[in-house]
Amino acid sequence: MIYHSTRNKKEKADSKEAILKGLCDDGGLFVSDRLREVSLDLNEISGLSYKETAKKIFSLLLDDYTEEELTAAVESAYTGSFDTESITPLSSIGDDFLLELYHGPTCAFKDVALQMLPQLMSKALKGSGKKILIVTATSGDTGKAALEGFRDVDDIGIIVFYPYKKVSDIQYLQMATQEGKNVEVCAINGNFDDAQSGVKRLFSSDACKKLSASGISLSSANSINIGRLVPQTVYYFESYKRLCHENIIKPGDEVDFCVPTGNFGDVLAGYYAKLMGLPVHSLIVASNENKVLTDFLTTGVYDRNREFRKTISPSMDILISSNLERMLYYISGGDCDLISELMRSLSETGRYEISPELLSKVQEIFKSGYANDRETKEAIRRAYNDTGRLIDPHTAVGYKVMRENKTEGIPCVLLSTASPYKFCKDVYEAIFDEKEKDSAGKDGFYYMEKLSEGTGTAAPESLRSLKSKPVIRKDLIDIEDMGGYILKKAHEDMIF
Repeated sequence: MIYHSTRNKKEKADSKEAILKGLCDDGGLFVSDRLREVSLDLNEISGLSYKETAKKIFSLLLDDYTEEELTAAVESAYTGSFDTESITPLSSIGDDFLLELYHGPTCAFKDVALQMLPQLMSKALKGSGKKILIVTATSGDTGKAALEGFRDVDDIGIIVFYPYKKVSDIQYLQMATQEGKNVEVCAINGNFDDAQSGVKRLFSSDACKKLSASGISLSSANSINIGRLVPQTVYYFESYKRLCHENIIKPGDEVDFCVPTGNFGDVLAGYYAKLMGLPVHSLIVASNENKVLTDFLTTGVYDRNREFRKTISPSMDILISSNLERMLYYISGGDCDLISELMRSLSETGRYEISPELLSKVQEIFKSGYANDRETKEAIRRAYNDTGRLIDPHTAVGYKVMRENKTEGIPCVLLSTASPYKFCKDVYEAIFDEKEKDSAGKDGFYYMEKLSEGTGTAAPESLRSLKSKPVIRKDLIDIEDMGGYILKKAHEDMIF
């Protein structure tokens, strides 16, 4: 599997090199033209466990890793770190299905990939004498999952940037209390798009050159890294297998997937699974009020020149969906010149437009819709009252959009991306239609207890225990100071 940039086929790398670099030198994302040639036989994986299926997929897409390396990586990533052996259980939500992606150490879907990525990076680094500094932007969940995955990993340091006061208080505490000798967390004045754009600029900055001169390479744990994307394809195949095992479908039957997303990474993994032969009928893209993806999939115009809205589904508060670039590369038949021009236009004007012919191809696979905060709360309440399922605001966005877009007669799987207990206040108020008259001083733990009492469910221990942990990560900087910050942490504070 040779990988190259979405914008230039001259820059090539094997999967180990691509994973260590994260981002291409020209700002593009690593893709492989062999993806369309790779086919995964559903009969071959029918009787395999999650770990075995993961190893099979990794061996196809990351084929310069040895069998021994992949076996060790999979075992380290998925043994003892999830609260269920099935890793991503499939359950019912009314007549549809919920793929539970929140059973990892940080209670979010990012764990599935970010328990694996450090293993892949460590194997790729072994014996090289190199050091890697991970710089990552987060809208809420990637940060904690990446910090937990990379904590105390030899020769790898990690710095996570998050938008100040634009994550839930539980998400904030997950990052601010993070332990580990090789980790740092820093808030930035701005929103997620500011943080993400700032991280991308670091890769071509003077700070990056200075780090490189001292033997430290920058990389990323965001879904722009192919090592983040590949592990997410596994649970699409895994959920399909379970539908077959439960006689909901027969092998070869088509299935819809509905994915709440902001950066397009999680739904792109479903598209990769489709390219590899999974019988996907439609991928339903669910957005919140920052509905740049809904507008693009409807009109063909991607325009981030709009008001940024802070919502109760903060991990989707994104206006620059980086992974859309990979989808457009494949849909366009691998047209690097087109992708380069579109991304240039996005950088210079904040918008681009694809042709009607290309949009038609996109719409053959992708459906879309969005939910505002009121509709999101209604979906949380409806899911609980009608099906008994407790869902978080991001999953609720998907639940609303799924009900409007699923295909009659075809099973639909909704990807549930986080524990509802990461967003206790909004979930509690949505279900019980009850707002505290005086909410001052009532933090996420107050609502965690109220939600638990009201629904007869228990919050995950990893979230409950945050209450007693000290806040040790308090840094706050402006966007333009990110370069100086990573230099200080890498050199003066010895993050390694």
